[in-house]
Parts: sequence; C-alpha cells; structure tokens
Amino acid sequence: MNETVFKMAGQDISVGWLLAGAGLVIVLMGLALLRRRSGAIGQSEDLRDIDQRLEDLTGRMQTMAEVLGSRQQDFARHVSDRLDGLSQRLGATLIDGTAATNQSLSKLHERIAVIDRAQRGIADLSGQMDDLTAIFTNKQARGAFGQGSMEAIVADALPPSAYAFQAKLSTGVRPDCLIQMPAALPLAIDAKFPLESSLAIDRAETLEEENRARGLFRRDFLTHIIDIRDKYLVPGETQDLALMFVPSESLFARLHEGFEDLVQKAHRARVIIVSPSLLVLAIQVVRSLHRDQRIEEAAREIRTEVGHMIDDLARLRDRVSKLATHHDQARRDLEQILTSTDKLVRRGERISEMDLEEDGQGVMKLG
Repeated sequence: MNETVFKMAGQDISVGWLLAGAGLVIVLMGLALLRRRSGAIGQSEDLRDIDQRLEDLTGRMQTMAEVLGSRQQDFARHVSDRLDGLSQRLGATLIDGTAATNQSLSKLHERIAVIDRAQRGIADLSGQMDDLTAIFTNKQARGAFGQGSMEAIVADALPPSAYAFQAKLSTGVRPDCLIQMPAALPLAIDAKFPLESSLAIDRAETLEEENRARGLFRRDFLTHIIDIRDKYLVPGETQDLALMFVPSESLFARLHEGFEDLVQKAHRARVIIVSPSLLVLAIQVVRSLHRDQRIEEAAREIRTEVGHMIDDLARLRDRVSKLATHHDQARRDLEQILTSTDKLVRRGERISEMDLEEDGQGVMKLG
C-alpha cells in the first residue's frame, strides 16, 4: 500500500493515496449531482440546509480520510512486520537448506570417491583376470604358473638347504623339486599337471565335446602318472613315492569328484596328488621333521658335552683327593716337627737348670 506509483510536484503518490483520492472524487461527484438535482427542483429546499449538509459531509469525509490514513499506516506496518518475519524465516530456511545441501554434497563426494576407488579396484582385478586368462591360454605360461606356485610354497616354509629346484638325478631327469628328508632319501615333486585337457572340459559346448574332452584328459593324466612313476621313483636315490602338484583347489576337487578312478590309479602308482593347501601341510610336516632332527642332533651334542663334563669332574675329584692326601701328610709332618721342637725345648730347660761345680782336682762336674 505504501509503494510509490509516481511522483507529482516532488510528492510520492502511493496506492493508498490514490484510493483515498478516488473516494474523495466519488463523494464530490455525488455532491455535484445532488446540487444539480437541487437546482432542477428549484427553490423547494433551503440552500442553507444543503450547505450545512455539505459541510457535515465534508467533515465526515475528512474524518474518514484520517481513519483511512491511520488504517493505511497500521496496515502498512503490519505488512512490513509480516514481511520482516517472512524474510527472517526465509533467510533461516535458506541457511539451513544451504547447510543441509553442503552436507549432502560432502557425503555425495565421499560416496563418489568410494565408487571411484571401487571402480579402480574392479579395473585392476579385471586386468589381473586378463593376465590369468593369458596364463591359462599359454601352455608354457601355465607350466610356469604351476612351477611358480609350488616354488613359492616350498621356499616360504623350508630353509634353502632343505630343497632344490630342477635338481639332476643320476638318470639325467630333473624333477621340478627335490625335498631333502632328514635321515632319508629326498622326495620328488612334479608341477606339470595336464591343465590344457582339463580346461577343454570347461570349454565344451555339447555333450559330445565334453565326453571327448574327458577322454583326452583321462589319457593325458594316466600318461603323466606313468611318467612320474618311471622318472622320479629311482630306487636308492629318491623316495618310493612322489607328489603331483595341482595348482588349483577347484581342479583338485573336480579330480576327486569326477575322476576318482584316476586318483586310485595314481595312489597305486605311488603318486600322491596334492593341492596347494595339501602341499602346504606336507611341507609343514617336512619342516617339523627337520626341526626334530635338529633337536635330536642338539640333544646328542648336549649328551656328549655332559659326558665330557662328567670326565672332567672325575679328574677334578682325583686331583682334589691327591691334594687332600698331600695336606694330611703335611699336617703329620708338622705334628712331628712340633713334637721334636717340644723335646728340644724340654732338653734345653733341663740344661738351663743344671749347676757346674769344680772338685778339688780342678775338674768341672754337674751339681
């Protein structure tokens, strides 16, 4: 209501003033019409009464204008207060909304950072899977993978003196690993599992292809068992059994679930099939045997040293006994010397008590 619409003669004209002016104009137009009607009637009414009424009406209009102005001010003040309160609430709401928005954005950034890290991890894992796929598709790489896994397990658990990789036997054959057994012949380990024919079973799309792949795997597996038996079981040079290392727990489980007859044939050929976890257990047993051997050797050394110490104690006892004998002889000699000394003292005392007298002939004699 107090908003300025335009200026006239330097005075701001607001909406309230326009309403008041419009009301005044309507009243004056009504008065003009009333006068016009009174002129048309003629002299039927007294002009002074009309003037008096006009004055009363003018006073009432002024009063109404004053009331309207005060009401306008109250209304403007009320509207201003409401606008101030609304502005404060709106400002507080905006501040709270801004804080909540900033907090939400911060959490969103954190979640985006977590998602980015997860995506990088997935990308790295995808790269590793690609590398693993490349390994399994390359025959030489597959052999190196099995050999590397086996060497890592052995090298982590045993000292370097307890094993040898690619050691040459008297027959010219080089097992993948020879485990030195304490007080026994070494144990041979083979890491060349027929992985290619095993993977062919997974790649088979029809039942016929799967059966053909399973038959190929049986042939390769039996051939490999015979090779291990004939090459690594050397009488008088290696143990009468050897280990076949399977580089995957899933392949080991499949072998025992779907090819149990092959596992039995391997056992009859003195070839023990081990997975990574079973190889770890076997190496731990070998480690315990080596530790027991070291303990036994240390015990033998301790027993030897204790025997030497007992001999030294016996010699020390003999020497102490001889020294005690010498001490007894010296004590007896001292006692005899003291006895002789006592006799000499007594003889001296007797001599000191004797008197010498001269007889008439001039001869000295004891008195």
